[in-house]
Amino acid sequence: MEPLPTLVQTTPINKLATNSSVHVSNFNAIRNVKHIQKFQRRLSLENRKSYGFKHQVYIGVSTLDSSGHPIKKVRVANHSSLVTGFNLNDFSWPSPNDEIAFWKKHFRSWDVTSHYVDNVVKDTDVMHIIHVTAEMAPIAKVGGLGDVVTGLSRACLLRGHKVEIMLPFYECIQKQQIEDLCEDGTYNSFHNGNWVSIRAYRGAVSGIPVILIQPSNHFFKGPSVYGGSYNELEAYLFFSRACLEYIQVYGTQPDVMHVHEWQTGALPILYWDMYHNLSIKKPRLVLTIHNLEYYGECRVEQFSMCGLDGSFYATVEKAADDRTIGHNPERLSLLKGGIVYSNAVTTVSPTYLKETLCSGWLASTLIRHHEKYLGILNGIDIALWNPATDVFLPANFHEQNIEGKLICKHYIQRGLGLDPECSVRGGCLQHNVRKPLVICITRLVAQKGLHLINSAIQHIQEIGGQMVLLGKAPDARVNHEFEYLASVYNGGCNIRVLLTYSEELSHMLYAAADMVLVPSMYEPCGLAQMIGMRYGAVPIVRKTGGLADTVFDMDDQANLDKANGFVFEGIDEGSLKFTLERAFRYYKERSTMVVAA
Repeated sequence: MEPLPTLVQTTPINKLATNSSVHVSNFNAIRNVKHIQKFQRRLSLENRKSYGFKHQVYIGVSTLDSSGHPIKKVRVANHSSLVTGFNLNDFSWPSPNDEIAFWKKHFRSWDVTSHYVDNVVKDTDVMHIIHVTAEMAPIAKVGGLGDVVTGLSRACLLRGHKVEIMLPFYECIQKQQIEDLCEDGTYNSFHNGNWVSIRAYRGAVSGIPVILIQPSNHFFKGPSVYGGSYNELEAYLFFSRACLEYIQVYGTQPDVMHVHEWQTGALPILYWDMYHNLSIKKPRLVLTIHNLEYYGECRVEQFSMCGLDGSFYATVEKAADDRTIGHNPERLSLLKGGIVYSNAVTTVSPTYLKETLCSGWLASTLIRHHEKYLGILNGIDIALWNPATDVFLPANFHEQNIEGKLICKHYIQRGLGLDPECSVRGGCLQHNVRKPLVICITRLVAQKGLHLINSAIQHIQEIGGQMVLLGKAPDARVNHEFEYLASVYNGGCNIRVLLTYSEELSHMLYAAADMVLVPSMYEPCGLAQMIGMRYGAVPIVRKTGGLADTVFDMDDQANLDKANGFVFEGIDEGSLKFTLERAFRYYKERSTMVVAA
């Protein structure tokens, strides 16, 4: 590989718009890698404003003023009061016996783009940015990657940049979610000795231009984004080259190509060692690592299917998978190749950056390339996640009027068959008993702290609370374990284990929750705690990765000015139980409280 060219200096990026979803990107700064660290430090502060801290959040969560300083006194909802602002006689309360579950009913359409403020500062140095990704919310969402790609793209659009997202046209994508979908043309791309015909489509998702790549072979066919009958690694190798081939065929010259995760890790290699020597000269490459546990392990002969000689990259300096060195056969890592060949590499929180430099198979690679590696805190799209306008909620609410949140809690309790905290009297909600509702919305994988989730279910019932778990387990053994928990607890009136995923229900649960639990073993960033705070739910988290960058303990005397949740450090059940009990004491003993002194 020839030395990567020096990036061209440009003016610093303007102050981040307060309604953007972030890590709003290093796009202006990446034109000169030397300026990235300064840029990153500024965005880390501004990111904290952009997931809802700039608004007063509702139930015991601190907030920042426009300068980023905590607002001292934040009132908690008085749980003894009546909810009087809504005529509840007009409500149609759900029941677990309904023929159609309440979250599966029809909701009115929602144009989130209409809820953005008009005073977003435009960047003067406008760029053309293309994201290349395996996921995009809502059409191809599996985890937080899809949310971040969509929110980041929309934020950059608001700043005046030209932004497009390139995505496989998965068979499972619901075409009605794509606006103005039309065929853009056909072309061929190379794979395993043959040229494969491709149809390219254009459209828009939530106002963001998308380019969908649909090969004529069996790739990307199946009922879900992942887990099809095809070889996923070979499919994403093909997709990476197909995106570059599209750019070459159609004569596009973006300023930045932003690739995400191992699935597109081969694209920087293909760009610098093939397409940059052809006709694509302008783009510079950014790789974002959302989760370093997924390496993209690849056999040499598999990599050669993309048209490059895989054996050339089987060195420690290029793409050899460090875990397999000395084994027979040694393998490649697509993520490592992306790190080596990209102009800039980002990850999704400052603490996760430190963790990845200290441990893991790719730590040595990241240390060698530390000058171009930076951690920028993720954010959420606060127009999409907005309790004041969210169409999935039975009642909306905001910082001046939180009555709708109490209605959302009652709605969820009745709809799921939980013991209601309130009763409806004279068209109003009247509190009877006070039970904190804890939610946990997560993929049920080892990373997320399965033993702690299991323990929380049992302990929350023991100490007088309620809990709803929403998530799917890709592993059959894990799924069986949680099916057993569902059989034990779902017949009662305090716990619900829902082994599914619903975007609509997740919005309702965040709105209903008093607390959101994120007990991860490691967490590159995490969005659940941010969304929870946006919807007035206090986070209970384990101190790791981005959770450590966003949640600060109520009882930490050294950080009272930042206090906004409950934090524990151990991986043992005792640490979690103690923290749950602290959170419950705050809930039950204080009808109002001061978040900071």
